[in-house]
Amino acid sequence: MKAKYYLNIVKAEHLNDYTVRLTFADHTVRDIDFGMFLLNHSHPQHNKYLNPFYFSKFRIKNGNIVWGKNADLSFHEEELYQGINPI
Repeated sequence: MKAKYYLNIVKAEHLNDYTVRLTFADHTVRDIDFGMFLLNHSHPQHNKYLNPFYFSKFRIKNGNIVWGKNADLSFHEEELYQGINPI
């Protein structure tokens, strides 16, 4: 099933600690706080992103926000579009 175009993230801006402002293809803007997810899902692959310096090193790949060379951390675009903060 092909992803819906409007769900594509076209811009991501680090606002503070674990909050990122996402702009979607249809110009919808959401501020998403990833802090609870990082604190509640301790994992060696994710733990380095508790450091705001590393957290701020995200990129957009195929319309999604990802962290790490191999997309160590990524989230469902549908939930981000709805403004749901990952927990």
